Amino acid sequence: MTLLARAECRLKAHPLALDATLAAGVLLCMLAGSFVDPHGEHSVTWSLRSPDPLSLLLMTLGAVALVFRRSAPMTVLALTGAASVMESVTGDPRAPVAMSAVVALFTVAAATDRVTTVRAGLLTMTVLTGAAMLAGPLPWYAQENLGILAWTGIGATAGDAVRSRRVVVQAIRDRAERAERTREEEARRRVAEERLRIARDLHDVVAHHIALVNVQAGVAAHVMDKRPDQAKEALAHVREASRSALNELRATVGLLRQSGDPEAPTEPAPGLDRLDELAGTFRSAGLHVEVARTDHGTKLPAAVDLAAYRVIQEALTNVQKHAGTEAKAEVSVVRVGPNIEVTVLDNGRPAGDESPESGGGHGLLGMRERVSALRGTLTTGPRYGGGFRVHAILPVKTRTATMGDSA
Repeated sequence: MTLLARAECRLKAHPLALDATLAAGVLLCMLAGSFVDPHGEHSVTWSLRSPDPLSLLLMTLGAVALVFRRSAPMTVLALTGAASVMESVTGDPRAPVAMSAVVALFTVAAATDRVTTVRAGLLTMTVLTGAAMLAGPLPWYAQENLGILAWTGIGATAGDAVRSRRVVVQAIRDRAERAERTREEEARRRVAEERLRIARDLHDVVAHHIALVNVQAGVAAHVMDKRPDQAKEALAHVREASRSALNELRATVGLLRQSGDPEAPTEPAPGLDRLDELAGTFRSAGLHVEVARTDHGTKLPAAVDLAAYRVIQEALTNVQKHAGTEAKAEVSVVRVGPNIEVTVLDNGRPAGDESPESGGGHGLLGMRERVSALRGTLTTGPRYGGGFRVHAILPVKTRTATMGDSA
């Protein structure tokens, strides 16, 4: 079986050699069939009759033509058909030259479309059968004449079936390749989205806590000699901010662990329920923050709750970094119809001075991406007379939450 498989693979790799082998097999079958001499209506006897020289020549020409059946199928069909017609008219008894025409018709049907197959099949059957019935030495109703009709029909049908199967297999292969490309593109898209989400989380965590650490460390260095108690308090705030940063970084990096790694932290993501705690961290850093809320009793989806918290966190961090030491910030969270609106205002530097938009960071971009991912809107810009304004409108019900409720 191994040797046969290797031989088959070699033949498939060299189509001309395969066609030459097929032509040799067809020639042998035609030569063997030429020794069959029918006698009577219901009996077949074998004799030592040798084929006529013309029949032998026609069989050889038909077999040689089959060697080129792939490169010129219609030409080969015409040559083998002409040889079959000549044998049907002159041969008595006939040699099975029509076998080469059947193989050629099969090749045409397998290599072309159905319309061409029907036309070539009908023409071949009509010409070969008509010539045998009308001009041949046998009666028109002889079995040999009907056999030509049957075998040409079988050749065309078998070739069309092979072509149809090849088309179906190719279509299945194309669909599989498209599905594989779609899966790869979807996987790349999901990886990119996850990378962007993690980058936003890391930016929010690091920017917020490092800003607080920077402010408190500056305070401690300034009052270390004259007011050591206040310096200790500032260092305590530095320690608390760094601990919070480490905890949030650990929770975020835990998302990147593999399935075999230790279990990731299960601390819930922050939301508006921790808004007072967030404002307290900024107050401890010296920023005057006022909070006003009218959204009590509103249950937000986790994604909206986290986005609102991160927008406020990033906006207050920008106030801490850009608005100056005397700045005041106002935070409002209001439920307006199907949306929740988050606004952060400050009265920092006058218009024209440094603002978050001119800092070259990724804070505003990250906020905009978070809000856009939830089909919300974010507007930012300087206020008239100085300061900055961040305003986010987030839908209370996201598409995911709505589908979950309807289920």
